[in-house]
Parts: sequence; structure tokens; C-alpha cells
Amino acid sequence: MLFRLIRQNYSFFLPYVLLLIVVGSMLSQLDRTVLMRWINGVNHPFWDVFFYYLTDLADGAVGFGIVIGLVFVRYRWALAGVLSLLIAGLFTQLLKHSFFEGELRPSAFYKNSGWVFHTVDGLNLHSVNSFPSGHSTSVFALFCLLTLLVSNKHWGWLFLFLAVLGAYSRVYLFQHFVADIYVGSIIGTVSTLLVFTGLETYWQQHPKKWLDKRLELRRRVA
Repeated sequence: MLFRLIRQNYSFFLPYVLLLIVVGSMLSQLDRTVLMRWINGVNHPFWDVFFYYLTDLADGAVGFGIVIGLVFVRYRWALAGVLSLLIAGLFTQLLKHSFFEGELRPSAFYKNSGWVFHTVDGLNLHSVNSFPSGHSTSVFALFCLLTLLVSNKHWGWLFLFLAVLGAYSRVYLFQHFVADIYVGSIIGTVSTLLVFTGLETYWQQHPKKWLDKRLELRRRVA
């Protein structure tokens, strides 16, 4: 089922894999400071405001809010979404606070470097626990899930574009390094794929009628 899902949703996974190859090649050949200087140097007041607000799209709370809304569409979709975001988020936090605890974020890493980097006014820059990016994990988990759920598979291109924008905003805002969002995107995507595949396989073998129902709000008749 896993490979069938990937083939059916090629509009998301094909360009995503190509993007992973391109960015992965850049990460293997270029020093992270080179990448950060290049991205940080491409700034504009419009993009400052744009990414300042867009980055909320990558927040885990937003993802859970959207997924919980799926209970009004189908219970099984909401359950798959909650588990996908929860598992992806927990794994990311485990890496952050156990294996990479205290990993410096860009603002702290370059604090005494002499580099006057661009920052966005009013934004609180975090200093530690940079790797991997939790926002990137959440936004890719969310839009991968939506790609799997929609009947029109051409939406995959748009969902990937939004996921990439959400993840890129973390680097633009100087909250994360490119490697942070790169790994975060993989965790979010793979977690959603595995959870969705596992649940669908289980439900096919153990069907539950209530899973295909949805929450309905009924108005009282006076």
C-alpha cells in the first residue's frame, strides 16, 4: 500500500524527492554559513512581513486545529491526522531535547561572528534546540496528510509548495539552519506516510463502520 500511495500522489512526492536531492547536494557541498549568508542576504520588507505571518502556518497548533476539523468530514481522517502529527512531533522533540539538546540556532551561533545578519522587527529569535525544525516537521506532516486525503491529486503540487514555504520561513526568519528544516520535512513526511499506511491497512482488515462517519451539528427545531 505504501508504494501505491506514493504513486497515486506523485504530484507531491515526485517534486519533493527531487527537491530533497537538490538541497541534499547543496548541504553536502556547501558550508551552512554559505547557505545562511545567501538566504539572509535575499531579503525585502515585503518578505519580512509575509514570512512573519506565514510561519504560523507551520506551527503545530495550527496543524492540529486543521486536523481536528476533519472530524466534521470523516473520523478516520481526523484520527490519522492526530496520530501523524503527534508521532512526528514527539520524535522531533525527542531528537531536540535528547540527542541534539542545546544545539545553537543561527542567531546564537553567529552572535559574536561579526556578521550583521538581517532580522525581522518584532520577532523573538530563539537561541537553542535548533535541530531538527519542529515547524518544518509539522507543516510537512500536515500537507502530506492533506495530499493523501484529497480526491483531486493535482492539489499535491500546491500542498508541497505551501509546505516548502512554511519550512523556508524558518530559515528566512533566522530561526533555523537549512539542515534543520531539511530533516524536519523528512520526519513529517515519513511519519505521515507510515501512520496513514498502517492505519488504512489495519482498518481494511478490521473494518469499523463508525470510522467512516463524521461529527454533525444538529440544530434544534423549535
